[in-house]
Amino acid sequence: MKIGFIGTGHITKSVIHGILGSKLKIRKIIVSRRNNKISSNLKRKSKKILILNNNQDIINMSDWVFLSVTPEVGYKILPQLKFKKNQTIISFISTIKMKELKKYINIKSKIFRAIPLPPISIRKGPIPLYPPNKSVKNFFDHLGTTVEIENENLSLNFWSTSSMMAPFYELLNTLSIWLNQKGINKSDSQKYITSLFIALSEDAKINSKNDLKLLVQNSQTPKGLNEQAVNELRKSGFYKSLNRTTNSILKRLKK
Repeated sequence: MKIGFIGTGHITKSVIHGILGSKLKIRKIIVSRRNNKISSNLKRKSKKILILNNNQDIINMSDWVFLSVTPEVGYKILPQLKFKKNQTIISFISTIKMKELKKYINIKSKIFRAIPLPPISIRKGPIPLYPPNKSVKNFFDHLGTTVEIENENLSLNFWSTSSMMAPFYELLNTLSIWLNQKGINKSDSQKYITSLFIALSEDAKINSKNDLKLLVQNSQTPKGLNEQAVNELRKSGFYKSLNRTTNSILKRLKK
C-alpha cells in the first residue's frame, strides 16, 4: 500500500514515526516538501519515504491520503485537489466536518476523520475514528488505541478534550520550573515531574475500568498533603475552569 500526506507538520511527522516503528506493511510513504526540514529529516529515516513538490501528485500516487493541514489551509487547497474514486481519505483537520469534506472532495471515496496526537510517534494514546471502519481501525491499532465513534457530533467531544494536550504539558512545565526555582537543577526537575506523571497516568490506565473518583479518594489521607492540594485547587476553581475551557472549545467546533 502507498500512503500520502497532504501537510508536513508535527502531526504528520509523529504519525510517520509511529508507522516506521510498527509492523504495518507500507510500500511507500509520500510527503510534501513544503516543510523542507521535516520532510528531509523523514527521508533520512527510511527509503520508503518519497518527497514530492505537488499535492496533486501525492494524491495521484497514493492509495490512502491523509489530510494533515490547518483548517485555514484546508479550506484553501481542498477545492483545488482532485481525489481518486474509492480512494481512502483520512482527515486530521479539526474543524472541517464530514459534510464539508464530502463537498470539497466531491467524488465517491471513503472519507474518515481521526484525531491522532503526538504520542502516536511511540504508538501510544487513543485515536478517535469516525465513522467506524475495519481496515482503518486495523491501521490505527498498530499506532495506538483506536476508539470508533458512530456519531460525528459525539466525535467533537473527543476533539475538545484533545485540546488539553498543551495545557497538560504546561502543567508539567510549570511544576518543573517551580522545582528549579527552589534550587533543583533543570534536568532533575524535568526528570522528576515527567516520571511522576508517567507513573500516575499508567496507574490511572490500569484502573480505568473503575470510577476515577476512587483514585482521587485513595491518593489522599485525612489532613494529608494531597487532601490539602486537591481541596485548595477545587476551591480556586481550577477544575471547573477545565470544563469551561472544554465547553468553549466544543462551541467553536460546533460552529
